[in-house]
Amino acid sequence: MPSDDVGTVCPIEHRYGRREVRRLFARASRLRRALEVEAALAGAEADLGMIPAEAARAIERAAGDGSVTVERVDALEAELQHDVMAITRALAERAGPGAAWVHFGATSNDITDSALGLELKDAVAVLRADLSDLARALIALARRHRATPEIGRTHGQAAVPLSFGYKMAVAAAEVMRHRRRLDELAPRLAVGKMSGAVGTGAGFGPNAAEVEALVMRRLGLGADEAPTQIVGRDRLAEFMGFLALVASTAERLSTEVRNLQRTEIGEVAEAFDESRQVGSSTMAQKRNPRLSENVTSLARVVRALAPPALENMAMWHERDLTNSAAERILVPHAVILADDLLRKLADVFSHLEVDGARMARNLTETGGAAMTEALMLTLTERGLARGEAHELLRRLTRDMRPGESLVARATASGEVTRRIPGSEIAELLDPARYVEAAARKTDAVIALLAPELAP
Repeated sequence: MPSDDVGTVCPIEHRYGRREVRRLFARASRLRRALEVEAALAGAEADLGMIPAEAARAIERAAGDGSVTVERVDALEAELQHDVMAITRALAERAGPGAAWVHFGATSNDITDSALGLELKDAVAVLRADLSDLARALIALARRHRATPEIGRTHGQAAVPLSFGYKMAVAAAEVMRHRRRLDELAPRLAVGKMSGAVGTGAGFGPNAAEVEALVMRRLGLGADEAPTQIVGRDRLAEFMGFLALVASTAERLSTEVRNLQRTEIGEVAEAFDESRQVGSSTMAQKRNPRLSENVTSLARVVRALAPPALENMAMWHERDLTNSAAERILVPHAVILADDLLRKLADVFSHLEVDGARMARNLTETGGAAMTEALMLTLTERGLARGEAHELLRRLTRDMRPGESLVARATASGEVTRRIPGSEIAELLDPARYVEAAARKTDAVIALLAPELAP
């Protein structure tokens, strides 16, 4: 007979995610947070004279000493078919003189949603550090390559030069916008409730507002100003939407690395341990953008987790359970994978190999055609209508063959040299001169962002 022990199923359990981040969502951690909320409730009620002080101390002691175990809660849930009731029963078993007062006046979601607020508060701290580290890696590259000329590409075609540093500065600015979004979002996530069955606080009597305020102060959370039986799920939907945005940025940046590492471009490459790392089981020469591809793949999963969170907002009346199973899956997976892909992306850019010589060579392969803008604008300044200048340069570049240069063609064109001396044409078509503007813009972006990242 086959064994029913199937081992681990979800790749997060053994392949993706950092151990310390997975631990945030471990069952023992989730139980600890629920017990922390029960303890805060008992302490607040004792402060207000609603339950005996000795009972609150006993509840707080039992909630914090490790005597309430996942195993005991599981056994009780199997019997009771109710997860929070299993926790309160297990706590009451250990609370001695406090047993009769465990969970007094509360409803299940007072506990679970406040515990979720604690969980999200921890998750925000992790993700903020991730975004900061990624931004620092990008800014370091921007500073180092502020004036390294690279062909700009639009529609996958050669456009005009920029600097590789400016490309990295653009990426850093995008990442920092996400960090600002997270800072704005954090107070809306780090909330709980202690207001009873449908959010009115009736079960706590005239002390309802004081109970909730004291509990949230003990937990370091804000209070949902207008809950039903649950904290408003627009908060969680906003968070999942934020993570989807972050995932899309991550995919954009990882795709850029993958494209620039293509054999025919070869301008950057992920770090690769030549002494032992393998790129292919059969093609020994391969050096693949492995991490960037992994980031791309994980980003698609994180982004796909946002729609269920939006759907979870639409519950019947003051609450139902249609959100519950989905959230148990969505929140841990989204945070663990978002952290994982951000750490990997920071590693990619922290150790990225940048080939400035290849960038220069790729620029020369256009024969200078990528510099038409500079020549067109100068011709316009010297008296040729812009449309005519554009058409002239279109004709000069449209059938250029390998080895030909725009400098030679422009110098041989009387229409050009009537307005621009031949000695000036080569200077106008020099990419290094053209990227001076990109270098200045890069410096400005770094000056704007760097103070935000200061310790």
